[in-house]
Amino acid sequence: MTYLGYLCMIQKPHYIMQTRCHLSVLIQEQAKKYGSRAALTFRNFGSLKWKTVSWKQFSLRVKQVSNAMLNLGMKPQENIAVFSQNCVQYLYTDFGAYGVRVTTIPIYATSSEQQIQFVVNDAQVRFLFVGEQEQYDKAHRVIPLCPTLERIIIFDHSVRISTHDPNALYFEDFIALGENLPRQTEVEALYKQASDDDLCNILYTSGTTGESKGVMLSYGQYAAAFVANGKCVPVGENDRVISFLPFTHIFERGWAYLALTEGAQLIINTYPREIQQSMRETHPTCMSAVPRFWEKVYIAVKDRIDHSGSMEQRLFYHALSIGHKYNIDYLSHGRRPPLALSLRYSLYNKSVLSLVRKQLGLEHANIFPTAGATVSPEVEEFVHSIGIHMIVGYGLTESLATVTCDHKDEPYTIGSVGRPIEGIEIKIGENEEILLKGPTITKGYYKRDELNKQVFDADGFFHTGDAGYMKGGELFLKERIKDLFKTSNGKYIAPQMVESLLLVDKYIDQVAVIADQRKFVSALVVPDFRLLEEYARDHHVDFNTREDLCANKQIQEMMMDRINTLQQRLAKYEQVKRITLLAHHFSMESGELTNTLKLRRAVVYKNFKDVIDKMYEE
Repeated sequence: MTYLGYLCMIQKPHYIMQTRCHLSVLIQEQAKKYGSRAALTFRNFGSLKWKTVSWKQFSLRVKQVSNAMLNLGMKPQENIAVFSQNCVQYLYTDFGAYGVRVTTIPIYATSSEQQIQFVVNDAQVRFLFVGEQEQYDKAHRVIPLCPTLERIIIFDHSVRISTHDPNALYFEDFIALGENLPRQTEVEALYKQASDDDLCNILYTSGTTGESKGVMLSYGQYAAAFVANGKCVPVGENDRVISFLPFTHIFERGWAYLALTEGAQLIINTYPREIQQSMRETHPTCMSAVPRFWEKVYIAVKDRIDHSGSMEQRLFYHALSIGHKYNIDYLSHGRRPPLALSLRYSLYNKSVLSLVRKQLGLEHANIFPTAGATVSPEVEEFVHSIGIHMIVGYGLTESLATVTCDHKDEPYTIGSVGRPIEGIEIKIGENEEILLKGPTITKGYYKRDELNKQVFDADGFFHTGDAGYMKGGELFLKERIKDLFKTSNGKYIAPQMVESLLLVDKYIDQVAVIADQRKFVSALVVPDFRLLEEYARDHHVDFNTREDLCANKQIQEMMMDRINTLQQRLAKYEQVKRITLLAHHFSMESGELTNTLKLRRAVVYKNFKDVIDKMYEE
């Protein structure tokens, strides 16, 4: 369907005044609506000072980028790539590209040179936008291996450009090519040609196994996603939405774009490790996150309370129990809390729970979508109990993020991943595999015709590879079908479920469960060394190095005791029987983690084969 003369349709309440239009003109339409109101809050590379850009300024920058792209010779439906951490220039580039029908390909800022080379060559990229020195250096080194690559455009003006790179360009100089909008007439002609069938993005999945695949995402998919999510996710123009995940991640990308359609202000957090400080400085109302973020919040709050006085502990845990009754026992089931409970919750919410939220920078918390891995029920209940509305969901890059999520004003079940969004058809296939069909589902992988034939069945359903079941209108996940382990005794183990259970322990930072074709379940455990060293000093355990700590019998027994406490709810055959403490983290550099920090199990098993085998010696 072509973009037929209507530029935008403003949706009246009940959908929170969402602006619905083609992404090519979204920022321009929002600038007409909101003018000098703040659109983006950000910090420049290397700066500690937060700055703000209005919708009008955002719109001008996007137009300048569109003009500059035409001046450099970029063509409609040409592929460009962005290799950067989150920054304001990233959004200017994306939306400037959409204005001239150019397809953007985000690349994780932590990607290796081999990954960059693969994407650039697979998509025949001529123009590569990069963030800081690390990204520029990697991109520069792959130029001889990428025949199509013509120019690197650099966001951070402090980057040192190689003397052997005459074609590199700083973003400021790139913007100057479109400063006075010399090609705006052509840009506006391209607005009118914009189509829902155009390719908007290609997102290369990092993949826990095999070669990276480019997921094709069209403007029509985004349009359908905005409509469907807008009806069930209560984000609005008064929200301040901070980015935590990289814009390369479809969850953050889809969520950030949805927020922009609603007129919300985006706070751009460039460095993920600084997120908690950024939250305290900018006071967001919303944020999308993965469960590991909330696990760490849970661990930190519990640890702080455990180190408090007995009276303070009793007060907090009483407030938490009131919060649980109010938010979980009543609201989550769609029941109205009794007046007495409401009054008690109001008192404890203002006097105790609000202090916990304030320490996180969430004085005005609205909603916090969470997906990407299994959410521990213990953590989910805790987050709701302290008065933070976590919206648990499930999605894939191939589904443009959301498939299901908790819906506003509808009951939700702890442990589910919510209800399907509008337009999504879910079917449970063989081996309980979740199959999907609908307007937000990809048409397939870029230049992978044979693979596309495999992942879509004759009825047009996409095979997710995830197992699950529907109950009461909600989806419950079981496990990645390929990740299910079968022990040598014929029992099936779901490793991610066991891992999510163990990760709520404050002394565990990373864990990899081992069980496939083994007699029993074991685990490789990377401790939180700051806390473990503190424990060792308090209990007079001598050590000089992390290796000493990991090899210490007293430490090993303490860790195993804590694991045994956590896994009491598991069947005997699911429980971890032996562990090995590792002195070094699993990492992307070693290939053990994907760019989204998921375990590459095959690599972990290969790298630690000797260690694993030793756990199974009699």
